[in-house]
Amino acid sequence: MAMKIDTAARCLAELGNPLRLEAFRLLVRAGHHGLTVGEIQAHLRIPASTLSHHILHLAHAGLIEQQREGRSLRCRVAYAQVDALLGYLTEECCAGLAACARGEEPAWTLPP
Repeated sequence: MAMKIDTAARCLAELGNPLRLEAFRLLVRAGHHGLTVGEIQAHLRIPASTLSHHILHLAHAGLIEQQREGRSLRCRVAYAQVDALLGYLTEECCAGLAACARGEEPAWTLPP
């Protein structure tokens, strides 16, 4: 199933925060094994409460998955969601602008 524009916008909005983007990229570098919240905190050198807030945003957008391991919480990139987002962003690559050339209105409109 293709990603919807609202989901893509939510993912991009959450990645638009510099700290969340930095945490996400750290998890990408960690690969499928992921990192515990404590390990993320040690790398980013930020307070635990601040990190928890940002991790929650990434998880709610579906960009990361979390798994309890005893007293630790391991975070991993949700690769299926990230792949869907990248697919959404590039699905019409090089398709041309025939609709624009015909003067058709876009499917979306800006709010007044």
